[in-house]
Amino acid sequence: MLKEQFMSRAAALKDSGRLEIIRDADLSRFCTFRIGGPAEAAMWPLDADALASLLSSADEEGQRYTVCGAASNILFSDDGFCGAVIFTARLKGISVSGTSIAAECGVPLSSLAVEARKAGLSGLEFAYGIPGTLGGAVYMNAGAYGGEMKDVVVSSDHYDPDTGVISSYHGEEHRFGYRESVYMSGRKTVLRAVMSLTSGDPDGIQAKMDANMTARREKQPLEYPSAGSAFKRAPGHYTAAMIDEAGLKGFSVGGAQVSEKHAGFIINRGGATAEDVRRLIDTIRSEISRRFGVVIEPEIRYVGP
Repeated sequence: MLKEQFMSRAAALKDSGRLEIIRDADLSRFCTFRIGGPAEAAMWPLDADALASLLSSADEEGQRYTVCGAASNILFSDDGFCGAVIFTARLKGISVSGTSIAAECGVPLSSLAVEARKAGLSGLEFAYGIPGTLGGAVYMNAGAYGGEMKDVVVSSDHYDPDTGVISSYHGEEHRFGYRESVYMSGRKTVLRAVMSLTSGDPDGIQAKMDANMTARREKQPLEYPSAGSAFKRAPGHYTAAMIDEAGLKGFSVGGAQVSEKHAGFIINRGGATAEDVRRLIDTIRSEISRRFGVVIEPEIRYVGP
């Protein structure tokens, strides 16, 4: 249920041109999986202070909400979301100073990599082609092709709902690990981050970015809606290889299918529901546990009603 005072604050931000709102929003339109029911409200703050103000109001009023970037690793419930889904994808400010690049949480990783290349800065080539935003990437320490956010992030600002103020983490305070960070153990929302890169040749940087993108197109099912890699890598194992060896490549439940191109991806072949995906995930986990004695953990985040 949407709280009256919260919606009043949201309306004021909208009237000032700092927030976009859609009531009864079809969440399948706003996530890469193209799955999900209606949210009571979907909201897009247009600056970091508006985001912090909206979150502060939600916490003060006891408003139920969830924060997403591009919703590229999220599975929304078929029943939608009771409350406000706050998307950060309109926060796209980027600035470069020397070998440092600072950006707001909604900047797409590919755009960030391009801006770094334009400035002759190397270190973000791995991020080119990852469909998420900077905030989500810091949150989960996103990585690919030998690089991770922990390699470049030196500081991040966040809104802390426990104090109601904007604070920062620096260096090791992020507690980065494999697909994890300090942000995953609390409710703080990343607002912006600063990354330290190295000087490089723009042509060489572009060549590496192009090579990574070519590898993605060849190996990943980019032609279908998905939420990216479905499972975390189990220690000492290649999860996709285990799924393939278990004979689950191409296995489907309803409209959800283990990609025939890359067994680490679950794709929406058309008309897939969240329940289809969840049943498929459970089947895969059960079969991998039975065959290999290995427990695999989903990388996709489920947002319930």
